[in-house]
Amino acid sequence: MRRLSNLQSTLKPAYDVVVVGSGYGGSITASRMARCGLTVCLLEKGKEFLPGEFPSSPVSAAKEMHVSTAKKQIGSGNGLFDFVIGKDISVLKGCGLGGTSLINANVSIEADKRVFDDSLWPKALQEDWQGLEFGIARARDMLRPNPYPEGQAGFDVLAKTEGMRRSAKAMGEPFKMADINVNFKDQVNHVGVLQKKCNRCGDCVTGCNNGSKNTTQMNYLPDAKNHGAEIFTEVDVRYVKKQADEWLVFFDLCGAGREKFDAPPLFVRAKKVFLSAGSLGSTEILLRSAQKGLSVSAMLGQRFTGNGDVLGFGYNCDVPLHGIGKIVNEGEVGKVGPCITSIIDMRNKEKLEEGMTLEEGSIPAAIGKLVLASIVHFTRLFGVDTDRSLTDFFKEKWRELQSLVRGPYYGALNNTQVYLVMAHDDSSGKMSLKNDRINISWKGLGKQKIFKQVGEKLHEATKALGGAYVKNPTFTKLLDYDLVTVHPLGGCVMGDSAENAVVDHKGEVFSGTMGKSLHKGLYVMDGAIIPRSVGTNPLLTISGLAERNCRIIANEMSLGLDYAFPEMAEKAEPTPTTGLQFTEKMSGFFSLSEHHDFKEAYKAGKDANSPLDFTLTIQTDDIDRFIKDKKHEATMLGTVNAPALSESALNVSRGHFNLFVQDNENAEKKRMDYRMQMHSQEGEVYYFEGYKDIFDNKGLDVWQDTTVLYVSVFSGENNTGKLLGKGMLKIKPTDFARQMTTMKALHASSTLDGVAAVAKFGRLFAGQLWETYVV
Repeated sequence: MRRLSNLQSTLKPAYDVVVVGSGYGGSITASRMARCGLTVCLLEKGKEFLPGEFPSSPVSAAKEMHVSTAKKQIGSGNGLFDFVIGKDISVLKGCGLGGTSLINANVSIEADKRVFDDSLWPKALQEDWQGLEFGIARARDMLRPNPYPEGQAGFDVLAKTEGMRRSAKAMGEPFKMADINVNFKDQVNHVGVLQKKCNRCGDCVTGCNNGSKNTTQMNYLPDAKNHGAEIFTEVDVRYVKKQADEWLVFFDLCGAGREKFDAPPLFVRAKKVFLSAGSLGSTEILLRSAQKGLSVSAMLGQRFTGNGDVLGFGYNCDVPLHGIGKIVNEGEVGKVGPCITSIIDMRNKEKLEEGMTLEEGSIPAAIGKLVLASIVHFTRLFGVDTDRSLTDFFKEKWRELQSLVRGPYYGALNNTQVYLVMAHDDSSGKMSLKNDRINISWKGLGKQKIFKQVGEKLHEATKALGGAYVKNPTFTKLLDYDLVTVHPLGGCVMGDSAENAVVDHKGEVFSGTMGKSLHKGLYVMDGAIIPRSVGTNPLLTISGLAERNCRIIANEMSLGLDYAFPEMAEKAEPTPTTGLQFTEKMSGFFSLSEHHDFKEAYKAGKDANSPLDFTLTIQTDDIDRFIKDKKHEATMLGTVNAPALSESALNVSRGHFNLFVQDNENAEKKRMDYRMQMHSQEGEVYYFEGYKDIFDNKGLDVWQDTTVLYVSVFSGENNTGKLLGKGMLKIKPTDFARQMTTMKALHASSTLDGVAAVAKFGRLFAGQLWETYVV
């Protein structure tokens, strides 16, 4: 599969549309706005994972863990598995190109229509049921949900599915196969991506290394790319700001090391901004924007819901269930199947709030052994055995011994059913900023009546299989009945006015605490807008709303939105390349009055207290091409502080860097060239041109030559504009030391490949210096 993301340094200064986040809402928005013919930029905090790059071992999974509390953060700041720990409820969400679709079970279920009878929904939506149905149909057309084809060639009936049938029969509740966004045949799909059929490995929730899950990475995102959208990963959006009739989106780069230099955030300009960073992410961005002065509804952060999620286990049952994922070799198939295949649908209760959806699941191979160690311990503390005969006792102990000796694919753990329930909580959670991070509070959540009812149903389901019911280990009296959700909703809820909502029926943000006036061009487009629990997997509801809203917005702009799929052939796979990046800071002085001599300009700028500094991240996506190219050209992005030009930091775009190019006027000289546009928040554009003079004159001057930059600044987009001034920048030894720690490989296929890329750059740099100063 081809990479969808571009180098961050190719980010343009402005777009018609900026989309923040790449889950269902963000990917749909990027696809639909690009199909309207608009210029679209999508910014994603996480990394891009191709099939084969997702974690497959405990070590690789641990590297992708990020845990955030109100007080501290642990692990990779943009790891694939993003845990947000709250006092009453915690959240697991995905962070990567594709959002949570990368690590969910991809179950597509329509919400009970009674959910939308709630007065919390805006009237315009309640009166537009056809619009929502249209949106859901469009989402189905792209995501291609279908049931696991049990009984067909290569798709045997799964043990965990049979276990659910047995449980449903004993409970007297409806059983059905789930519609899941999984591909069950080898094909080039409707947007030109080659997908393999599901190999039944069961590793859906650590990322599909087979490329069979229909995540947004397999459909909406490549569709957006096919229609001209530009996609950038490892970009952490912090806040938005209104500037005249446009929006500025401020962001940091993940993993570039800019924070080591206390660099200010970068920004990109847009006519329309869609926040689609998920319930927590979109709320966090708006809360931070409000702190920066954006007027929003007092409802921001309110009506958070965990969608009634409950995790549980039927441990050490009487029958094998094969619920632990296992890495499957090419051409083989596993016993597990997709993560979720079936449902006990208990939503048809007289009272909507008493209904629930019960699904089976699987534990991925990467954490199977960890679960083995913990689940036995949790069973001792919290487990409730549902059959207590003496014969059964000895059988259970024998199965436990098998698991402990032979591993998770035998005995007790192999006979364990994983349960996920979605129900209806009261949707009264709250989110706020604490230490500049999202904080969730929801006193008394776990003591709501529905969770006791869920526990009773899980006990019934487990009893039918002869196992021990083990509840979520945090859901205990000792831990005040804390819960964990994988379906966070709300925080930027939709409604009729700012008194009771953050956005209107199409996701546009209300511009104050009262009334219906709007921040034109600022939208929220994800699960954050849903004002209550939906009682089942929410992805189809989120997707249907996003599709509906995008069509309304396109119509408001009088733009045609074509949903047709042109005939797509598989695109040739490019040869994988390894890139390189590093971040550099230089500082000095700049004068608007001296236009001839750099040293005099530096002195005049210093005397006038006119500083100039930049923090630039320099990137190449192919280190071998960079080395072979005589110009050794890379691209740059970053920020410039120049108070003489703007009170706020200038944003860099269209930056180009050349390492050791021949000086046209002196054959004995080489140069390092820096060329870039600089953009102020007010909309002014400047052009920066700088060079380092690499020349062996008298004395040992290699440090001077490689760390002093001679700068000229022009008005406009290039050096044909008016010369505004000159100056000099220098690298401080402490900043140079920090710079060395920021050098890293991009898209390396292995650790050795990454080390080799950095070494190649080092040899080029050292070799050129040797050639200039020694030979």
